[in-house]
Amino acid sequence: MGPATEELQRACDGHVSRATDADAVLGVEASWVASPASTQEVAQVMRVASARDLAVVVRGSGTKLAWGRPPERLDIVLDTRRLDTLVEHAAGDLIVVTGAGRTLDQVQQDVGGANQRLGVDPARRGTVGGAVATASSGPLRLHHGAVRDLVIGMTLVRPDGVVAHSGGKVVKNVAGYDLGKLLTGSFGTLGVVTEVAFRLHPVPAGRRWVTRQVTGPGQAQAAVQGLVHSQLMVAGVELDWAEGSGQVSTLVEGHADEGAARCADEACELLGGGADAAQDAPGSWAAEPEGRDGLLKVTHEIAALPRLLEALAAADRASGLRSTLRGSPAVGVGMVGLSAGERAAGDGAAAGADTTDAVVRFVECLRRDAGTFGGAVVVLEAPDGVREQVDPWGPVGGLELMRSVKAQFDPARILAPGRFVGGI
Repeated sequence: MGPATEELQRACDGHVSRATDADAVLGVEASWVASPASTQEVAQVMRVASARDLAVVVRGSGTKLAWGRPPERLDIVLDTRRLDTLVEHAAGDLIVVTGAGRTLDQVQQDVGGANQRLGVDPARRGTVGGAVATASSGPLRLHHGAVRDLVIGMTLVRPDGVVAHSGGKVVKNVAGYDLGKLLTGSFGTLGVVTEVAFRLHPVPAGRRWVTRQVTGPGQAQAAVQGLVHSQLMVAGVELDWAEGSGQVSTLVEGHADEGAARCADEACELLGGGADAAQDAPGSWAAEPEGRDGLLKVTHEIAALPRLLEALAAADRASGLRSTLRGSPAVGVGMVGLSAGERAAGDGAAAGADTTDAVVRFVECLRRDAGTFGGAVVVLEAPDGVREQVDPWGPVGGLELMRSVKAQFDPARILAPGRFVGGI
């Protein structure tokens, strides 16, 4: 047992183990897995890492660990799952404070008894820290806002081991930055989130899902725009789309079941013939798109949805892949799944190379058209080799400012080096 191992063992009260192949991050192997159970233990781990120039990648349940670039180097996987304490649920103030390692499902159970909910509902329901680090949201974003809008306070550990606090429900604030918003979506490159305070919302007494089949980009856009510009207070609008047709779904809620039913009738009338209301969510609601050969995140201007759908069709033709879009067109965010179809039926390296090349062509084609729909294309998951040919993040504005922030927070580049945009 070397000095670094002994120091990490003391920092985590013995909860340190040698990393295995299963702990690798996008093929980059680690030396240790440290599992601290408190903010102070996280701080001690980071002090050891800083003193010994050890690179750290933070991991929760691991549902999104394959997103982003491989780290430039990796020594410690910092597992947050022991940071799973429910710190406080102030039901009267509609606030919950929770450890970063607590799962989103656990938090929803924690607050559900008071008829409240956290408006963070991504398809991959991992830990609180993972949701904050990746800024992952779901259909309820339309009604409750993005993750960064729901974070009202945060406790974090800087790369040098200093504990910092920001926002509400904390003893001390850090001047100069709104740290909660800054760290949300930073992919663990600026600090280790240990506790988060969220704003909650009441759970409405009634809810209905209204769905309508749509054909062609124009009809899909008409349905979405009709809902967005209506007087209805819809909680979410989702689109499930593949090969030129799909389904638009909306969630309407009310203070009573009768109110939700009336809203559902209005939504059906608004969407026109073929719209149906149900008490159960459609199968595609808050689900990832089909496709085992790639997963992309796309953003778009709300008014440019037809151009995104046309660009997806063009990328399908250019690559020979089949794309499936599922997402929230009313806020301009969606996920695209890619399927190779017959291309995947081959054997050996040739079939894998064909799929890799096809995904690269799809991404390049869609990015060339990104200006037409006013958005961006991020590669979240893809076959081996794709990240070597295309930047998973793509072009990013404000990169120099982001690099400056990284240099201020982590000058030694020990937190997830190279994982984020521009190699940050």
